[in-house]
Parts: sequence; C-alpha cells; structure tokens
Amino acid sequence: MKTAISSYSFARLLNGQTETQLSVIGKAKELGFAAIEFTDLTPPQGCTEAEYAVQLKAEADRCGIEIACYSVGADLLGGCGGDLEAEINRVKGKVDVAALLGTKLLRHDAAFAFPRNSRQYQGFSNVLPRFAKGCLAITEYAAQKGIRTMVENHGQFCQDSERVELLVNTVAHPNFGLLVDVGNFLCADENPITAVGRCAPYAFHVHVKDFLYKSGQEDDPGEGFFSTRSGAFLRGTVAGHGIVPIRQCIRALKNAGYDGYLTLEFEGQEEIGYALRAGAAAVAKLI
Repeated sequence: MKTAISSYSFARLLNGQTETQLSVIGKAKELGFAAIEFTDLTPPQGCTEAEYAVQLKAEADRCGIEIACYSVGADLLGGCGGDLEAEINRVKGKVDVAALLGTKLLRHDAAFAFPRNSRQYQGFSNVLPRFAKGCLAITEYAAQKGIRTMVENHGQFCQDSERVELLVNTVAHPNFGLLVDVGNFLCADENPITAVGRCAPYAFHVHVKDFLYKSGQEDDPGEGFFSTRSGAFLRGTVAGHGIVPIRQCIRALKNAGYDGYLTLEFEGQEEIGYALRAGAAAVAKLI
C-alpha cells in the first residue's frame, strides 16, 4: 500500500482560486504522496476537459507522480433529465477523459436520491436493476480501454455497505468494484469496522478520511458540521484526529488482499497544509 491524495482535499484553495488542479500536482509531490486522484476536472476558460486532462497528465509526468483515479459525479436515476441511456453515454465520455489522464480507475456515483416527488413507494431494491444496467454498460465500455470502474459508498442513498455490496454482485462483472471510503459509512450511521470488513473484498481503490462526531441528542454544533441520515452530526477533520477506526479498517483491507493506494481525502476546517502533512504522516505510520 502507498499513500495518495485527492484533489478534493485542496477544495478550499481551488474554490478560492489560489490554486488550480494543475498547480496542486506539484504540491502533492512535495507533500510526499506517490499519486494524486482528480475529482471532476474544472478546466480554465477556453480549455476543454480533454485538453485539460492532457495538460494534467503531462504535469504529473514532469513531477514524477501517478494519477491514481478519476472520480466523477453521476446520477443513474435523475441525471440527463432521467434519460438513463443519455447519462450512461455522458459517463462514457468521462471514461475517455480518464484514459487521457493515464489512470486505470474511474469512480462514478450511482445516485444520491430519488428525483423530487418521484419516489412513490420505491426503495433501493426497486431501482437496483436500473443501477446495475447503467454500471454494467459503463464498465463494459471502460474495460475496452483498460480502465476499471467503481461506485463509492457515497451520498447516503447508496452508502450502506450492504447496498454497495449488493450492487457489485448484481452487476457481476470483473471490471466493476468499489471505491471504499472508510469514513463515509458514518454518514449512513454505519460502523466503519463492520462495513469495511464487508466491502474490502471488492475494493479497487480506497479513501481515508476522518470525522468528529456529535450525537443527534445534542444541539446542532453549527458551522462545518453536517447531518448524518439519522440526524447525528459529523465534521471532517485531520486523519487520525477523529473517531474513524482507520487502523482496523486498513487491517481489514490488507487481510482481504488489497494492495492499492490509500487516498487521503481531507474535508475539514483545519489549515490545509498542516492537515495534509499530519494526515499523510498518520496514514503512512499505520501502513
């Protein structure tokens, strides 16, 4: 196992336009990461996503750092106006961008929720065939380019370990697996130890993040915190400073034979340079 960093960890700097996805490649290298993962490319004005992918690949090669994964948003329920084939084709375009980045992994979402006013006595099992159809079409296309695809335990609706395990086994294609985020299970109020143990055999890629936690019995802590599905409160923090049992999660992954990147994803309020240095050191020590 080696450490990588998600470009999402630099979100405050990217949103403040003090850094770009191009410039953070060098920063990731300086911080000692072996690879970087990009989340939804944001090319500068006048530059296409494909052109930007080529620039990012060239800069990564210059810096001597691998691009571990390309993670993109997708919605197989409501995306492209609810047109599943159109959404599949849109995500296939992201596969093409991943190929230009030189990565062998693409993570796309399944869905965050039902479109507004459309549920009508439907749960996860009712839309599983639709998810499986979309994921299978995307991964079959990606396999032709040597790129494996994944969904992540992400977005509460498709976040529980039993749900993402069921989706992988319904798609039942060797090119399709999971991006296992060891912290995200808490967003669905699930024990990360149990959840990672269940999902580890399907892991193609891993995110390491940490959270501070407050019970839903307490008052809303305010800025920086968000609600879990059942009404508890989480706030991102430096890896190793929160309640996520990162050590045991890594052990479960190792026991299952996972030997890929552990990608740090920081979404806390702490100063970014400090958070990434401290988080990287904590994860490297656990490895």
